Amino acid sequence: MQSNTTIRNAFKMKLKSGFEAEYKKRHDEIWPELASLLSETGIQDYSIFFDEETLTLFAVQKISADFDQSYLPNHPIVKTWWKYMADIMETNPDNSPVAISLKEVFHLD
Repeated sequence: MQSNTTIRNAFKMKLKSGFEAEYKKRHDEIWPELASLLSETGIQDYSIFFDEETLTLFAVQKISADFDQSYLPNHPIVKTWWKYMADIMETNPDNSPVAISLKEVFHLD
């Protein structure tokens, strides 16, 4: 694959009840250094949607074909963000959000 090729990536996460406004606020105020890091590592066109009925967060992003999935989880900015978000989301022991990959079954450009 060419490095300028992008891949659609989707996953879901879970918000803890009562933290809907706080989650939105924290993302409205996303740290500039985190936003830059995501862009620099090959993530673009990143959106998160919220299902109020189930408290499910649905994320979709485009990632470069040469995106290194092992890099971000070890980056200090990402680890600090995860710690910052851990009180309002379902997380793993390392504070990373419990994220479940979703299989694409349809796409229309």
